[in-house]
Amino acid sequence: MKVAIVGCGNVSVNHFDALKEIPDAEIVACVDIKPERAEKKALETGSVAYTDFDEMLEKEKPDVVHIATPHWLHTPMAVKALESGANVFLEKPCSVTSEEAHALAKAQDRSGRQVAVCFQNRYNENTVILKEIAESGRYGRIKSVRAFITWNRGREYYSDDWHGRLQTECGGVLINQAIHTVDLIEYIAGPCTRLTAHTATDHLKDIIDVEDAAYLLMELENGVKALLFATTAFADNSPVFIEFNLEEAVFRIEGEMLYKVGKDGKTEILCEKNPETFSGKSYWGHGHKAIIRDFYDCLRTGRKFAIDAHEGGRALLTVTAAYKSAKENIVTEAE
Repeated sequence: MKVAIVGCGNVSVNHFDALKEIPDAEIVACVDIKPERAEKKALETGSVAYTDFDEMLEKEKPDVVHIATPHWLHTPMAVKALESGANVFLEKPCSVTSEEAHALAKAQDRSGRQVAVCFQNRYNENTVILKEIAESGRYGRIKSVRAFITWNRGREYYSDDWHGRLQTECGGVLINQAIHTVDLIEYIAGPCTRLTAHTATDHLKDIIDVEDAAYLLMELENGVKALLFATTAFADNSPVFIEFNLEEAVFRIEGEMLYKVGKDGKTEILCEKNPETFSGKSYWGHGHKAIIRDFYDCLRTGRKFAIDAHEGGRALLTVTAAYKSAKENIVTEAE
């Protein structure tokens, strides 16, 4: 399979490293608007460097396009790639508006090609174990969920040409960092139907024009209440904390760990650190290699990839509803 990597910045390292372990994936093109970045990766992979996405599609005709560009380019590039006949592996968020999310899903359906949205934390071992526990009913139904993301993003992070800018990042902590946790809450506990949200910019006000703090109170389809707090103004990058309160036990994800707290108060470790090697930052989760392996297995076998434009767009629709709620100070229906 001929593969093109579009966007050769920080997160692309996960894609390049994962593809080294997929024998039938041949990187034929590296694309970036910064020629030096595209050329460096092209030299490393024995491929061709491009600064023009359309030119690459026309000349290389890739089977798979990996898109790891700034947020506002995700859907337009993915739609073009699908229309060219390529399958698409797309970094989150898949889109930046609800209209884009629906357009991407329609483009996927029209094309007959596969789309993967990179919610790699679904592949973390603790998520896999907890998903099975929740679906088994062994500990009763989920009653409530709470989640905390306390990370640090400083001046250096926002020194590039797109982070922290509403027109290009299209939001802050909610659409960039917390969207992974929104996805995990909905994946395990059910889709969000209504929510109330508040956002604020309390950190680096002179540098960014997007939020660095967000609070969501979510009503899920089955009546479960979920609370999420996220900030990038903390002094450190702490492990993400998500707690699922079931009728017969409480289960806590803390980074790569999974704890069970019984009714007697005793704590049991169900999952420790995963042996998978990290390509990027550890608090991103280790699932990039696993999700990319699974996507290519789907392409090989014809199996439908689970986190496609429809499923992968669900968290984005919740995020856009949250932005509407925060802006208008209203309770918002999630699409």
